[in-house]
Formats: sequence, C-alpha cells, structure tokens
Amino acid sequence: MSSKIWRATGEYGKKRRRFRFMKEMIAMKEAHVRERLYSEIGSRHRVKRKDITIEEVVEIQPEELRDLDLRRILGVESEL
Repeated sequence: MSSKIWRATGEYGKKRRRFRFMKEMIAMKEAHVRERLYSEIGSRHRVKRKDITIEEVVEIQPEELRDLDLRRILGVESEL
C-alpha cells in the first residue's frame, strides 16, 4: 500500500469564533488524515474534537499541492 496526498478543509470553533483551515498531508487512508487533523488542531489550538468540523478530505495529485514543504519533499517543481 502506498501513501497518497490529501487535502482537508474544515473549521473549528474557539471562544465563540469560527476559524477555517486547509491542510495538505501524506497518509495511507482518509481515516488517518482525519485522526491526524483532530490530533494536530486539538493540540496546537487547544480545541476539543467535538468543536472541529472536517468538511472535506480529497485525494489530490502532486501537481496540485500548495504546501511548499511537501512539494520539496516530493520533488515537485515549485510553480507557485
């Protein structure tokens, strides 16, 4: 099984405000992406899982990456 590239979008609530996020990452399955998002956002922003809404998790091609660090890791030419 090989790793895939995923783009996840959603929002989380903190102190009566809503914050949107978009995160790209490498993982084997969509379930791994969701778990890592809950873990990272909860840890970084001190938000509980029930306050995080993941709207969409989509598999993308390496050429569609926006994250420059991931582009460098994967060896995709930086066009942005």
